[in-house]
Amino acid sequence: MSLERVIILGSGPAGLTAALYTARANLNPLVIAGDQLGGQVSLTSEVENYPGFPEGLSGAELVEKFRQQAERFGARLEYDLVTGVDFTGGPPFTIVTQRQTYQAWSVIVAMGASPRQLGVPGEREYIGRGVSYCGTCDGFFFRGKDVIAVGGGDSAVEEGIFLTKFATRVRIIHRRDTLRASAILQDRARKNPKISFVWNTVVEEIVGEDVVKGVKVRNVRTGERDFLATDGVFIFIGHQPNSEVFRGQLAMDEQGYLITDKHMMTSVPGVFAAGEIQDPLWRQIGTSVGQGTAAAMACTRWLEAQEDEFEAALAAGEG
Repeated sequence: MSLERVIILGSGPAGLTAALYTARANLNPLVIAGDQLGGQVSLTSEVENYPGFPEGLSGAELVEKFRQQAERFGARLEYDLVTGVDFTGGPPFTIVTQRQTYQAWSVIVAMGASPRQLGVPGEREYIGRGVSYCGTCDGFFFRGKDVIAVGGGDSAVEEGIFLTKFATRVRIIHRRDTLRASAILQDRARKNPKISFVWNTVVEEIVGEDVVKGVKVRNVRTGERDFLATDGVFIFIGHQPNSEVFRGQLAMDEQGYLITDKHMMTSVPGVFAAGEIQDPLWRQIGTSVGQGTAAAMACTRWLEAQEDEFEAALAAGEG
């Protein structure tokens, strides 16, 4: 088992940016890319808010450019899934995947977060064709359209308000008769003439023909079912950081987001984190790229201070 200077977990914007920067620092990074290059970004039909691409491009195209640039400078990608880690007593740290076990003197965790899904028929089929989990990312494509937002917390109401910049009507569907969002957001939403509420209601199916055409809903109090025609369904019922494999190994908040300091270091020296796995607020490609940059630079400096210990471990045959 070889000993790597740095292993990067995740191949989204944060992970591939960290790979680029550590590769340019001659650290020969190994990226455990998961089973889908780019993660959630690769599912985005069109990206128009990332600087440098005024004409826009698909999420898959952007991720492919990230990959090519990282590999150009020597990053290595392995398409495999992390199943376990041992960060105790390291470095070296141990990373177990479905196919192999690795050891690394430093680790950058960038495995992202996944939007919570409704789990209803039609949801996955229409992702990128009317179903979205990010108003900031996709709202622009619904200019002059009718959209539905699902949820009742801060993100649902805040994104619903944002969507009124583009959509002609925004209906917020919530399973209860009161919102969980902050009072100020509720007040803004109620004052917005484009926003209306569908209370005590859940979405049971998303239907369409190539693109979304509407949703089948049910009133949880009366049991009455209805069909609401719409051009888009924005689902805002929270995100789940992909951090379960690190539970008991790295400090995280009550929602499961990894806790980092200003140098992007986790509670374990030598283990850094970047992107949505430690960012519950912004969740944008641009912020993830910045966090990946910071984590890579901090990791590089940490490794420079550890060079003697690393060389000694190599000489002793560790890993």
